[in-house]
Amino acid sequence: MTVAVETGTWQLDSSASTVAVRHKTFWGLMTVKGTFDAVTGHGEVRSDGSAVGTITLDATSLDTRSAKRDEHLRSADFFDAAHHPEITFSVRSAELRDGDGVHIVGQLTVRGISRPKTFTARLVGADTESLTLDAEFTVDRDQFGMGWNQLGMMRGLTTVAGTLRFTRTAAA
Repeated sequence: MTVAVETGTWQLDSSASTVAVRHKTFWGLMTVKGTFDAVTGHGEVRSDGSAVGTITLDATSLDTRSAKRDEHLRSADFFDAAHHPEITFSVRSAELRDGDGVHIVGQLTVRGISRPKTFTARLVGADTESLTLDAEFTVDRDQFGMGWNQLGMMRGLTTVAGTLRFTRTAAA
């Protein structure tokens, strides 16, 4: 797909966007999956074609379909949502490369700890009024102070996957 994304400001369509996580637990025998129900964001496409923006997740909105597990994930062992209610990804640069590949350089902040993150997303749809990106990357929980690992059950990286749909906002 070769497209030119319109310059201007873009708002995340929360109802058409999803951000999910998955992590192997129980010594790699089971995969825990969850979805953040509250996702917001915005961005700006500049005249040179690059983009900047922010995606924000409500840490208390993670739903793994287990109330007890969700409560534990919100606790100080993991997200510490009482003190750090938001998870943010600040896009420093997003550039369309190689057809539908979008090279993204940004900063992920979890529990008040920020780390650089670079990955390639895929532009799966775009027209003058909307664009949709698919992205997937891994995160090392230990880098964000989430080292809880009772009996060594939770090793490895957590995968974050998202489908983000943005709509163009009217010029002021």
